[in-house]
Amino acid sequence: MRTSTRTAGALTGLTLALGGAVVAAPAARADIPACARMAELAGATASDSVTAACTRGVTGDLQGCVTGLTGAGVAAGAATGACRAAAHEPR
Repeated sequence: MRTSTRTAGALTGLTLALGGAVVAAPAARADIPACARMAELAGATASDSVTAACTRGVTGDLQGCVTGLTGAGVAAGAATGACRAAAHEPR
């Protein structure tokens, strides 16, 4: 196999792989502002503790997020919903 053919094949594969990663990235986007809005609607005041709790939800720590939001005055059910919004989990 010629070097130019191998190089072209490698570049094509790399382009497809990177293009697929870019297309998949928005689907995995987290939503801290939505979590904070839901927490505020449920009774919490906008604060660093709400943002920190929602950030935990983004990283997949649902229990830590819920614990943080309930500590900020959000009811448990509303906190769970807000944390799921942060991680974009299906309900």
